[in-house]
Amino acid sequence: MTAYEHTLLDWRPRRAREDDTAALETLIPLSARTLQASHYTSAQIEAALGPIFAVDRQLIGDGSYFVVEHEGQILGCGGWGKRRSIFGEGSVGDLLDPQRDAARIRAFFVHPAWARRGIARSLLLATEKDLCAAHFRSSELVATLTGERLYASCGYAASKRYEINIPGKPSLPVVFMVKSFDS
Repeated sequence: MTAYEHTLLDWRPRRAREDDTAALETLIPLSARTLQASHYTSAQIEAALGPIFAVDRQLIGDGSYFVVEHEGQILGCGGWGKRRSIFGEGSVGDLLDPQRDAARIRAFFVHPAWARRGIARSLLLATEKDLCAAHFRSSELVATLTGERLYASCGYAASKRYEINIPGKPSLPVVFMVKSFDS
């Protein structure tokens, strides 16, 4: 199949499973180091790997994390949280109220060789469909500078720019974004 034909594939995200963790632990650093390099220094990326750029096992356990794969290889991942954490793992009992709170879009990464082929968009659409089925009326996210354009093209509005401080390491500039859904 040619590269052009791959862009036409109908990506079908599936829910991530615990046994996907090893593949995700390989994908996420590769994605971050390659795709984030145009907006962040290598020191910023390395500082974010682990505390910010990491497999979110809570989302996998909650059944709200998705992957796209092709021929057995995971090409992308992302999901949403129903807990108070915006990134990283939240406590089990810290649930959001869908009538009052926004769902949290989290942990989107794409394999660099498969970037800009609709994978992240398909993951975001699956994520939004899922959170709407859980009766959330809005979602919010903390976008990297690299991801901001994708989220804006999908209806997310930038609300605030700030930097995530990582003790003893370079900070990471990010964008807080929000989106409301029709009832």
